[in-house]
Amino acid sequence: MRFSRSPLAIAAFVLSAAALVVPTGADVQTTLSYATPIMLFVAAAVALFASTSVSSTIALLILIHVAAWCLITLLGFMGPAGALLGYWCMVVAAWLLAWLTVQRLASWRVSSPDGQRLINLALPVLFGAWLLILWEVVVRGFGVPAILLPPPSMIAARIAASVPTLWADFQQTYLKAAVAGYVMGCGSGFLAAIVVDRVPFLRKGLLPIGNLVAALPVVGIAPIMVMWFGSYWQSKAAVVVIMTFFPMLVNTVTGLAASGAMERDLMRTYGSTYGQTLLKLRLPAAMPFIFNALKINSTLALIGAIVAEFFGSPIVGMGFRISAEVGRMNVDMVWAEIFVAALAGSLSYGLITLIERAVTFWHPSYRS
Repeated sequence: MRFSRSPLAIAAFVLSAAALVVPTGADVQTTLSYATPIMLFVAAAVALFASTSVSSTIALLILIHVAAWCLITLLGFMGPAGALLGYWCMVVAAWLLAWLTVQRLASWRVSSPDGQRLINLALPVLFGAWLLILWEVVVRGFGVPAILLPPPSMIAARIAASVPTLWADFQQTYLKAAVAGYVMGCGSGFLAAIVVDRVPFLRKGLLPIGNLVAALPVVGIAPIMVMWFGSYWQSKAAVVVIMTFFPMLVNTVTGLAASGAMERDLMRTYGSTYGQTLLKLRLPAAMPFIFNALKINSTLALIGAIVAEFFGSPIVGMGFRISAEVGRMNVDMVWAEIFVAALAGSLSYGLITLIERAVTFWHPSYRS
């Protein structure tokens, strides 16, 4: 039997052992008040005394997630004094064991590419799940008022009850304003970069102006765009165009200059025209820079559209909903909108990353 010298395992074992004797604040007649510390103690013993094999890691993974469910459920059985020291010992022990489990999973190397890809996907999912678990436990355990920070369970209930409203806001802000502005801003920035590359004096004249405009605050641009284009999605798209145009312009111009002088000389030796050199050498070399701008703009577009809706919008949209619900103290609805925006931005970023891997598979950063 192998003894684990991991400080995480030792600390979790000590804390889970302390939770067996220190009061937790739960009703003594509740079965969970006995089962939860015992389960954590068993999980800590597995982490400390068992080997670091696949079977023990999977057993530890199952135990700590069942224990996490028990910890959340146990909050509903707390006495008048609330959660006591023993309960927080269990929370810290569960977090340390989850940390150790993710650490062990990160060290796994499997021969199957699909299996390794699944492990790499599981790591951020587990880490994010435990952040939500800690959020739930800390907010409810310390009795934080919902108006300051609602627990994830409350936000999830609001999302489930407000799907039609959230979908309408998503359509207005993301599918109309953000996507339209993103396409126009990135497309025009790319075309302008080709012109700047072809006409050298524009590089010294246009790029400094671009840096100046990129530094303008969106809260100053948005009211002007609302006055120019009205309060519907067109004004929000205009804000997004301004926010995404210059990152694409600067990155594309930098990428077009990334190809080496020897490669350009070789193309000229072959008698290539400017267009042939651009399509076959310079644009492929610029693709990592272009996709970098696309990924940055995928988040900027949604942020710009939401902020622009604070300054004028019909009675629909993420920014409008956040502003209105904050005034009504419906903080759970505000967090529901934030969750939808974060999910949409993350999925957009991930989709562009997948396309980037397919297009720039030759790049050294993707070589195994």
